[in-house]
Amino acid sequence: MSKSLLSLGECMVELSLTASGDYARGFAGDTFNAAWYARRLLPADWTVAYGSCIGTDAVSDEMSAFIAGEGIDTATLRRLPDRTVGLYMISLRDGERSFSYWRGQSAAKMLADNPDWLAATLQGRDIIHFSAITLAILSPDHRTAFCDALRHARANGSLIAFDTNLRPRLWDGTDAMRAGVMLGASVADIVLPSFDEETGLWGDTSAADTIARYRQAGASRVVVKDGGGPVTFWSADHGTRQHPAAKVAQIVDTTAAGDSFAGGFLAHLAMGETEDQAVQAAMALAAKVIQSRGALVPAIFA
Repeated sequence: MSKSLLSLGECMVELSLTASGDYARGFAGDTFNAAWYARRLLPADWTVAYGSCIGTDAVSDEMSAFIAGEGIDTATLRRLPDRTVGLYMISLRDGERSFSYWRGQSAAKMLADNPDWLAATLQGRDIIHFSAITLAILSPDHRTAFCDALRHARANGSLIAFDTNLRPRLWDGTDAMRAGVMLGASVADIVLPSFDEETGLWGDTSAADTIARYRQAGASRVVVKDGGGPVTFWSADHGTRQHPAAKVAQIVDTTAAGDSFAGGFLAHLAMGETEDQAVQAAMALAAKVIQSRGALVPAIFA
């Protein structure tokens, strides 16, 4: 029987710098990137689907064809005739990235405006992955409706994973961002925060602070990433462990470091590996990804 991982959010047109200094066009986005890496790792008896809204224009057609061509189920893409897809551009300095966005007419903002479609999309999924960016692009009412639907899916047996990926410019102030992050965490079994972001948003002084907050929110596993530092992992079953970072010869592009980690961690858990094995495999994958340009790096699977 096929098992299913569903990732929810916004896939966008990506403009990324090439080695020659030109920009190449692709398709990417945090939760899509995670799905892409999970698809590369999971066996054929797992379906990987991407849930979002796109337009009916040419670039939306191209995006849908690209997603399907990567082996990801597109039956969970909803088409909206009066919308299109967003665009972002990556700028790099010393391997660290910054983003410029154009998403005024992004169809993905309507991800939670049709409760029946959303409920049908979530139904029967073994694993569901979303992020704080997924929440940030929604209106407050839609954000609540989206999380209510996830809460229902969780009660019906789905494992819910939440990446606290922060984009402050998408939120209406710090208080709204904090509330949105905690709303997302409240419906998740697995929370995947980055320590630098947690320090900036909450003033955390240690990974233990971060773990305590999401543990209190109801998570049974918290994986605290820390850039080039160790990953601190807590689970309700096994307590806290720390894994040293993999050595990286040269950091080229950190765009999909956290996304590839999320996809790798969920895929290895899905394949029955232990929590520690899944963390270590995800760290090794992210270490390879950041040594190449772009969000999606097929060469590491060659």
